[in-house]
Amino acid sequence: MAGIIKAVVDCDILTSILKKRKCIIPNITTLIRHQCTATQNYEKYDIAICGGGMVGTTLACALANNRRLENKRVLLLEGGKKFEYKFPEKYSNRVVALNQQTRTLLSSIGAWQHIEATRYCAVRKMQVWDACSDAMIVFNEDYLAEEIAYIVENDLLLHGVNKQLTEKENVNVVYDSKVESIKLPVNEGDNAEIQLQNGKTYKTKLLIGADGVNSLVRTVMGVQYLKWDYNQMAIVATLKLSEPTENIVAWQRFLPTGPIALLPLTDSLSSLVWSLPTDEAKKLLKVSEEEFVDSINSALWKVYPKDGIVESGLRALQQLLDGLSLQTGVTRQLQPSISDIIEGSRAAFPLHFGHSVSYVQTGTVLVGDAAHRVHPLAGQGVNLGFGDVTLLVQLLAEAVINGAPLGDINYLRKYETLRQRYNVPVMLTIDALHRLYKGTAAPIVLVRSLGLQLTNAIPALKKAIIGHASGQAAH
Repeated sequence: MAGIIKAVVDCDILTSILKKRKCIIPNITTLIRHQCTATQNYEKYDIAICGGGMVGTTLACALANNRRLENKRVLLLEGGKKFEYKFPEKYSNRVVALNQQTRTLLSSIGAWQHIEATRYCAVRKMQVWDACSDAMIVFNEDYLAEEIAYIVENDLLLHGVNKQLTEKENVNVVYDSKVESIKLPVNEGDNAEIQLQNGKTYKTKLLIGADGVNSLVRTVMGVQYLKWDYNQMAIVATLKLSEPTENIVAWQRFLPTGPIALLPLTDSLSSLVWSLPTDEAKKLLKVSEEEFVDSINSALWKVYPKDGIVESGLRALQQLLDGLSLQTGVTRQLQPSISDIIEGSRAAFPLHFGHSVSYVQTGTVLVGDAAHRVHPLAGQGVNLGFGDVTLLVQLLAEAVINGAPLGDINYLRKYETLRQRYNVPVMLTIDALHRLYKGTAAPIVLVRSLGLQLTNAIPALKKAIIGHASGQAAH
């Protein structure tokens, strides 16, 4: 019997055979598993996720929370140390604008209740305008529709998801897991193999790359990755408003150097996201806080010279809209001024575009920044990643219901098709907006200003834009 057991590689198969034949062998399961442990130096999982950031951790929690997948063993490999959240009095300078679909996802896994009980700010209105022409678009001007977005600190979001994850018995989170090498499956049904620098090895039926812009999983897949550098940096900071206000508006002004945005946090605080050419951003990181605040107020309020051609073009459009009774009656609300910056909150990060031509291979799939990266001007980056999570969990559950293996390439390709059908147009639109608003030549300013004003005058079009941004068309 000992010789037979040594020859068997898969313990579960042998156990199954013995049960079917009704063999009564004392402690056979214990004996088999002991023998297997002695000959196999790896742990086996149904699903392994590389990357424990916001998207990877949320995915692990959503998989464990799905009743069709709750019996699957999930491994989450996080390269950093265990995240310990201590409620800070100061707001973090890294925040995300979550759309309705993302809130629904976080609510479904129980994480939103922790965010709601701590702090967040609902955006009920958004005003976007062009510094070169004052053309403007306002979303939710009557406050009657659903909230446009929710401003949440990255650390708090991660804390909310982690808190739920600790309750999931089928998820094993390994911290400080520096990946040494990855071997992807060649044939359907093969396992992927992940080896850590500490010598530990894991095998999995489905490997998910949630390991960010420099994804090792994507690199090992060998897929084509389209990318370019915007030669810009986004400066982030937490700002004090000159006077307290009902702070429910997200403001964005397109400047020739890049967009500046203020996102509401409290009645007296807003979060800054200001995209600038790299050299200018680096200078602003070094100036005094007083000079920095002056620069922000100048960016928000400076009056740029108006071109006569642009002005006459906008007047003509206004007359046309009046004739068609398309005037919405929206009036411009004045943006706030900034009095101060919260000490130590100034930081910056480089801006890039990136997109993996393929999201999947046999037994392997990419989500979040590992698959796509966009300019922050529309606040959609992390929402695209959470959209990936929602659909992938849904399709893996479908695969289980239909008796297909987790790494079934047909389900993975369906995920890729549906997500690329949504992600790519959003990404290209954001990139086009970035390029369009960089131009200062009169014809370019005229075209974009007419487009902005026309969109602002057609409520159905604005509603469609908001609906798309909220993730309603994601699937």
